Amino acid sequence: MADEALRLTRRYETTLDRAGLAIAAGGALVGVLTTILVLVGGQRDPISLALAFVLGTVFAVIGITAVAGPAWLAMHLAGYRGPAQAALLAAICSLVVFAAGQTYGFGLFDMPVTDTRTLIFRYVSAFATATVLALVAALIGVVMWRLAYRRVR
Repeated sequence: MADEALRLTRRYETTLDRAGLAIAAGGALVGVLTTILVLVGGQRDPISLALAFVLGTVFAVIGITAVAGPAWLAMHLAGYRGPAQAALLAAICSLVVFAAGQTYGFGLFDMPVTDTRTLIFRYVSAFATATVLALVAALIGVVMWRLAYRRVR
């Protein structure tokens, strides 16, 4: 019975070069999204668009490595290596980072003086916006997982 369960269990492995490729691809995808957002914002200058792509890519690679990297390493070592775990981790990390950025670190840093209704609106708006970004991050996380992992037979 135990042998049969082991055969049915999917195991995924990665190498350092595939992990690096996945991080670079995730950064490039964010760079493309950044460029699209700059285009939608009305910017048409080719240098500005190239700069948007480069800055979006560089900051995404830094963020992916600094925020999601340690959490993914812990999950990898614990055996949670599937696409669903990658999507969930990407969504949670981006949700926390983007919501914290819009709410002054969830109120830990000095905020402008506001009334309760405004503060509630700020938090609802922050989490709604961050949820949209978390869904995009989950898709990027699955693409990164696909590039990084191969199934062990």
